[in-house]
Amino acid sequence: MGMTRALNKVQKAARECTSWEAIFERWGQSLKPVEARWLNAAENWCRSDYQGVISYFSEDYPTALKAIANPPWLLYYRGRKELLQGVSVAIVGSRKATHSGLQIADWFSERLVAAGVVVVSGLAMGIDAQAHKTAADKGKTIAVLGTGIDQYYPRRNKALQDFIAHQGLLISEFPPGQTARIDHFPRRNRIISGISQAVVVVEAARKSGSLSTAIHALNEGREVGAVPGSVLLPEHQGCHWLIQQGAKLINTPQDILDWFSVDDTEVAIEGDTECRDESLANNRLFASLSSEPRTIDDMVQLSGLEVAEVMEKVVLLELEGLVAAVPGGYIKVGRR
Repeated sequence: MGMTRALNKVQKAARECTSWEAIFERWGQSLKPVEARWLNAAENWCRSDYQGVISYFSEDYPTALKAIANPPWLLYYRGRKELLQGVSVAIVGSRKATHSGLQIADWFSERLVAAGVVVVSGLAMGIDAQAHKTAADKGKTIAVLGTGIDQYYPRRNKALQDFIAHQGLLISEFPPGQTARIDHFPRRNRIISGISQAVVVVEAARKSGSLSTAIHALNEGREVGAVPGSVLLPEHQGCHWLIQQGAKLINTPQDILDWFSVDDTEVAIEGDTECRDESLANNRLFASLSSEPRTIDDMVQLSGLEVAEVMEKVVLLELEGLVAAVPGGYIKVGRR
């Protein structure tokens, strides 16, 4: 405990320094010297284009992150560091997301990016990955890693991570070569909320990393929102708890854009056409579907179509990405 207090005292004093000389002097008072291998890794990382290290005193260091209680001294980055200066919203949630949760993450990310907002998340499976995928297509996403900047975690997101490095931005406070550790992810979460003007949670259990991110945001006075769901499902309990603590109940992307005085009706989405909307509006089969699974028999009864016609059309809708086969039948996954 005594060593921790001493180290915190040194860190607090170092934040008040105004030059590198002062930092080096304070560093000399630290209890544990920096290992040479990490210094060498950082130096080597800076030798390639579009990657490097941003220090606390750099002009590129995000102002919002400086305001948190324990900001990182260094940020390793890969990609477009200018994204750190934009308006950003974190979209986080369950790793084991439902189809509905993934649909919501996709919908929110699409509308936010179209409005010029950068989408931030933690590159985990589920909600995080879906938010990144949608936003990365337009080059408007920042992924905060819980490992060294050159590591892939989880490995299943390797292709997505490389795509974000090309289209968006990867950042980490951990140097190259640092593998994942359980204590890294709470530290990552404070950066996710720290660089964001707002945090929105889509599906989260009562005990989850997503709530850790939201709590950091609440403590730092940032806007926090949560998407409600069924009271019977554990993956919504964390969101309901956040709403009880004062988080904003989020129904649509406009609820998020209201924080920034942006009107969602003025945002144009590439690929949205009146013809397609009119076609779907008149599609009795599509209208018979919802976020709850529907069987073929259900769709026949609700749409009034013949069985053969339902089976043919539901396959076409699935190929268009508007419906998905799930246990118990089909659900609507097209954007609202």
